[in-house]
Amino acid sequence: MPKKTVVVGMSGGVDSSVAALLLKNQGYNVIGLFMRNWEETGENGVCTADDDFEDVKRVSGVLDIPYYTVNFASEYLDRVFSYFLAEYRAGRTPNPDVLCNREIKFGPFKEHAKKLGADFIATGHYCGISHEKGLHRLLKAKDRGKDQTYFLSQLTQPQLDGVLFPLAALEKSEVRRLAEENGLATAKKKDSTGICFIGERNFRKFLQEYLPAQPGKILSLAGEEVGEHIGLMYYTLGQRRGLNLGGKKGEDGRWFVVKKDLENNVLYVSHGDETPLLSRACFVSSMNYIPTMPEDDVFECTAKFRYRQEEQRVRVHRIGETQAEIFFYEPQRAVTEGQFAVLYDETQCLGGGVIERTQP
Repeated sequence: MPKKTVVVGMSGGVDSSVAALLLKNQGYNVIGLFMRNWEETGENGVCTADDDFEDVKRVSGVLDIPYYTVNFASEYLDRVFSYFLAEYRAGRTPNPDVLCNREIKFGPFKEHAKKLGADFIATGHYCGISHEKGLHRLLKAKDRGKDQTYFLSQLTQPQLDGVLFPLAALEKSEVRRLAEENGLATAKKKDSTGICFIGERNFRKFLQEYLPAQPGKILSLAGEEVGEHIGLMYYTLGQRRGLNLGGKKGEDGRWFVVKKDLENNVLYVSHGDETPLLSRACFVSSMNYIPTMPEDDVFECTAKFRYRQEEQRVRVHRIGETQAEIFFYEPQRAVTEGQFAVLYDETQCLGGGVIERTQP
């Protein structure tokens, strides 16, 4: 019986390198596929994608697997980056990583992998998956601190079909140990951060290249002018740093962003009192349920409203197929428009949607 072929999305990082290693050891015919999705160089004039591809070559050489590269830069601009800019223009805070997965890694990438003869595709995400009776469930990773189901919450059933996540049962420390023991060049490479496929940059400077900044007033909730902002797009709800308001009201407490008035180009801040940031519910659009839409119009589960957050108990009121109102058992701080509300039970991710507005 011929070996099954797996095309692994190789980024030049340690996680995807070890994913390829594990699949090779499991007896699959493994092919590495590296994506180029951003054409510009970084701030130091170096194209980081070139360095990453060199690491893919080195790892593939050690594993003795073929590797290819594919360019999805135009798809990335159309499907992810244009959305990213539109959301910032609208005064919201988008999460491009969620869109990257839905629109690129499990879209054009998967289609291209099939052309290379893939029976399965795999990535180095920290999560698990089960394929039973035609349903594909997205499971939490063993390493809960690294669990990346939040970023995969918009994936549909066809996108999850034929997907493998080899790192599901591994801690990050184990992944690095395996990479080192097997002589992989990426063993000690630091984790990538920053914007999906664009990388680490001076964010304000980067955004200025695409959106003109409009400075304006910073007001307290009482209407007192306390400073000037450099453009509403550079601030997010709950933000404390970078406001340049230190010492305006003595040393007790800190200033933080509580509201953005796009129409009048005003940034509202509060000092010390965090109650203006608290909300008890949010309205969500673009809901995607995994594996299927719940039968009940009202159900209880847990939720995250940003990636680095503990799960919170919630009650979900489903509104049709793609909208929902999510009520919190405990008031939540800085639930932000444009981010994703992602639903969970004890073992799996149940999907998620875009936060449109909150209820104070």
